[in-house]
Amino acid sequence: MLILTTVLTTGALTLTACGSRDDDTKGSGSENQTVVIGLDAPLTGDLSALGLGIKNSADLAVKIANKNKTVPGVTFKLDARDDQAQPSVGGQNAAAFIGNKDVLGVVGPLNSGVSQSMQKPLNDANLTQVSPANTGTELTQGNNWKTGDKKRPFKTYFRTATTDAIQGAFAAKYLFENAKVKDVYLIDDQKPYGAGLAASFKTTFTELGGKIVGTDHINPDDRDFNSVVTKVKSSGAKAVYYGGEYPAGAPLSQQLKDSVQIPLMGGDGMYSADFISLNKKAEGDIATSVGKPVEELDSAKKFIADYKTAGYKDAYEAYGGGTYDATWSIIEAVKAVAADNDGKLPEDARIQVLEAMSQVKFDGVTGPVSFDEYGDTTNTMMTAYQVTGGKWTSKLSEAVN
Repeated sequence: MLILTTVLTTGALTLTACGSRDDDTKGSGSENQTVVIGLDAPLTGDLSALGLGIKNSADLAVKIANKNKTVPGVTFKLDARDDQAQPSVGGQNAAAFIGNKDVLGVVGPLNSGVSQSMQKPLNDANLTQVSPANTGTELTQGNNWKTGDKKRPFKTYFRTATTDAIQGAFAAKYLFENAKVKDVYLIDDQKPYGAGLAASFKTTFTELGGKIVGTDHINPDDRDFNSVVTKVKSSGAKAVYYGGEYPAGAPLSQQLKDSVQIPLMGGDGMYSADFISLNKKAEGDIATSVGKPVEELDSAKKFIADYKTAGYKDAYEAYGGGTYDATWSIIEAVKAVAADNDGKLPEDARIQVLEAMSQVKFDGVTGPVSFDEYGDTTNTMMTAYQVTGGKWTSKLSEAVN
């Protein structure tokens, strides 16, 4: 009995070393391996519209990969976890992913601040992370990137969204050159994403000759912004640039227009249908977002059709295409590892998947997908949108150097 127990225990450890293995053909000797892709996003709370779009798009990629047997002998599963947009919860989710040996990659999160709590533990575990939404430049290039001292802090971190440095510069150029606004009041929500975006905007806007006529910070949980609106009105600003997300951005915009008729501009954290539904006076407001509108891309037609066919009740929102590509990049890395190991996933699959990520290159929903030496996307396309007729309308798309 003791000998039998030892044999069974050893066998169980072998099966869980790197992906579950099930007999797919009932005794024929063929094995099916299960690979779990973790997903972290806010699935409840104020930012759930964006988070659910991320979850659904990742789920679709997994379903398509399984349907098409993209990696022969491998079945993908998605483990989606709610981080509530809280760094502490994101850290707990990272620990759960690390503890499951079947997890070979993680998609997410939405918030740069949450990512800061996940990067180190995932890096220590050699577990690949690909965010479709994080834009904080320091996440890939280190805290000294502004001085030109770029250093990648975590080898496991990648993203399909471009950086605050690129997005802020694009926003400033659009507002100064296209919208012809020269005087701006700058506000941020003090979170890593919002503060980083506002700082990048300020640098480029002033370099172009624009004037920052006032600055302020708000609490992202507040909904009464009359005091800051009073300051904006007395400043003579012709627009407000807000570094933050739509739950606070929408009431800020509405209260602003109750006092002075100037537009509010923000980044991809504003580019959501919920910004409009929460704001009765959103008309004329501007937002930038990563990539080109998927609705305008031939490469996204199948994604849009498949998403509709899948019957998800929530829209794919701003990060749908980027999430599908983020998930697919992990699938491609797993495919490369399996191909190099006679169709099997080795015990050090996490390390090999990580090594394969730097070579991943494919035509995705958002266009060509690959990563540079920092783990940043090589696709630097940005789009400016404006609320026109009660909906977001694209105004300008261009690649930013």
